[in-house]
Amino acid sequence: MTAHLLIESGGPQTGPACERFLGDAARLARDGHQVVLFLVENGVTAAVPGTAPGIETFLSDGGELWVDTFSAAQRALPADDLTPRARLVEMDDVAAKLLEPRIRAVWH
Repeated sequence: MTAHLLIESGGPQTGPACERFLGDAARLARDGHQVVLFLVENGVTAAVPGTAPGIETFLSDGGELWVDTFSAAQRALPADDLTPRARLVEMDDVAAKLLEPRIRAVWH
């Protein structure tokens, strides 16, 4: 199986493209791949419960959800407002993930 870092920067307000991307992430996780979904910029709004239904599907399929600390702070989203399984991360965490052998990264 492969390891994936999927990066969502647009969020639910960009329309159906975000939900399709979340659906792709969920399918990869369901198929047994290691998948980290990193929400950055406006993408962090997808971590607010009820905003992007695909997030809960992704998490239940075994995906790991990362939320950029800086982007969340810039949008006044404290950790308590995010889905409980979201992990706030810094850019050095993302850089380390990108440098892992055999990681596949996709930015949306």
